[in-house]
Amino acid sequence: MVNRRSTEGSTAEPALAPAGARGKRWERRSDARPSELIAAALRLFAERGFAATRLEDVAASAGVSKGTVYLYFESKERLFEAVVRETVTPKLDRASLLVESFEGSTADLLRALFTVMAGVLGGPLPSVVKLIVAESGNFPELARLWSELAVSRVFALMRQVVERGIARGEFRAVDPALTAPLILAPVLVLALWKQTLAPHTDVVLEPQQLLAAHLEMLLAGLATTEPNRAPRTLPERAKGV
Repeated sequence: MVNRRSTEGSTAEPALAPAGARGKRWERRSDARPSELIAAALRLFAERGFAATRLEDVAASAGVSKGTVYLYFESKERLFEAVVRETVTPKLDRASLLVESFEGSTADLLRALFTVMAGVLGGPLPSVVKLIVAESGNFPELARLWSELAVSRVFALMRQVVERGIARGEFRAVDPALTAPLILAPVLVLALWKQTLAPHTDVVLEPQQLLAAHLEMLLAGLATTEPNRAPRTLPERAKGV
């Protein structure tokens, strides 16, 4: 006979699920739960903001008890850290490996990296960027965490790419620290655009096309010699203005 004592207030999940409940999300194997909690947290953080999202909301969205959340994450801040790590760290690790192992020209390396960036914009990254921008004033620790786990690493990676191009004689001598944010600026614009203005305007910013155009302008600016161009004259209608 099943023990029907009340479990109200308990932080542990029941050892035996109610009849007919098998196969539901809260009965999935425990090793899948952290990823489910992180996915639920990202979705709710993006929709409601960090302050308005409660751990019990995350638990309900993931189909587990609130106590289960605490088995994996001791606080909402630690859950947010896991969201950032899950969203950004694997992609940065792959980008770092690409930079270290790439054997072609630095221009081709940048093209490969921009392809990665375009793909990342189709994932959860824009939601995280929106969250940081919205919540950094009230929760500066979130901004510091984002800077440590994402911004510092990606800036360092771009500096490494620029330094590679200069050392190989492919790029002119520029300041890598100043150039790194210029390389990445359109990625931030696209991420914010997707989460803010895109749903409310007919203006379309297509990530792959915009990044490709930016890359070609960037490579022209970094080139050691200026490519041949037609004389820079004003359009006829602009003369005499």
